[in-house]
Amino acid sequence: MVSLFRPRSSKPIPVVEPDATAFPKIQGADLAAAFAGQRIAGDFYDSLRVSPERVLFGLLDVAGRRDEIGDLLSAAQQTFRSSGAKLFAAPDINESDVMTELSLDINRALIEASKGVASCPAFIACYHEKFGTLCYANGGHTPGLLRDPSGITELASTGLPLGLFSHATAEAPTVAMEEDSVLLLVSRGVVECGAGTEEFGLDRIKTFLQNSKAQSAQELCSSLLGSAGAFCQGAPMRDDRTCLALMRTA
Repeated sequence: MVSLFRPRSSKPIPVVEPDATAFPKIQGADLAAAFAGQRIAGDFYDSLRVSPERVLFGLLDVAGRRDEIGDLLSAAQQTFRSSGAKLFAAPDINESDVMTELSLDINRALIEASKGVASCPAFIACYHEKFGTLCYANGGHTPGLLRDPSGITELASTGLPLGLFSHATAEAPTVAMEEDSVLLLVSRGVVECGAGTEEFGLDRIKTFLQNSKAQSAQELCSSLLGSAGAFCQGAPMRDDRTCLALMRTA
């Protein structure tokens, strides 16, 4: 994955975004993300293989304008990668404890980089290929949506946004992903986009996910952003619109 950050500047500078093909190959699953338009705020996503059977990924949203928070984005991504690779490497770890520790590491990195506070809603998860399980921490992010044969389950917030309090912790539960189940993450910009006073809203996203026949994670993300854009009827973007999906295919 190439860098998605840029230095502070008073002039618009093109941002080099990660390409979906940079996501790790996952046995029996498909992981991808997409965003709409030009980045204007602090959404970013990342993923890396942290062990032979584990893939770590996340969708984070650092508060602020993108041309003013490059150092915060860089601190969050560097810590996500370095701490994530170190903490999840051993085969016999307690994933819940490690996920909480990773959240703390990113939390502290944001506080140090901001020299104060920097609100960062974040959904971070680790998928285990062998067991088909997902350990996650949701720090004040929009709920993750898990679709399986029983319907759609919200993976709600398990803690505060990162970057606010130095010792704030988030719980890290584990859920099973059955074959053909889908995890969908969306940024606040997707939920809140709209034309006039009506938002696209989480209920419409749930309905879209329930009815979607997408055959890949990339197709699902792109289709959802297209539906949100159509709903907004060309209204100017006020926030980033980003989504990430994990499909279990076997």
